[in-house]
Amino acid sequence: MFSNKLTDTSTSLINQTSHAAEQAIQATQHLANNAMESVLDTSHQLRLKARHASESTVSYIKHEPVKSILIAAAAGAALMVLISLLSSSRGRR
Repeated sequence: MFSNKLTDTSTSLINQTSHAAEQAIQATQHLANNAMESVLDTSHQLRLKARHASESTVSYIKHEPVKSILIAAAAGAALMVLISLLSSSRGRR
């Protein structure tokens, strides 16, 4: 009699644990699927924005070639000044 109760209780606990584990697995799979969909959607949006930025840049360069060269030269000069300042400050240490 005592053995039957113990067996029944054990079986019940095993069933409950199994059911809880199945629910946890399903919830984890659902979260993983949602995360993957979100990553794919964000990746797609970033590709679209990058393509649009590239097309806009090419269009601007075609319509304003002299301005584009001047802007690129100014940006390059500013970058060189920044690199020069950073490298000289590291050399003083």
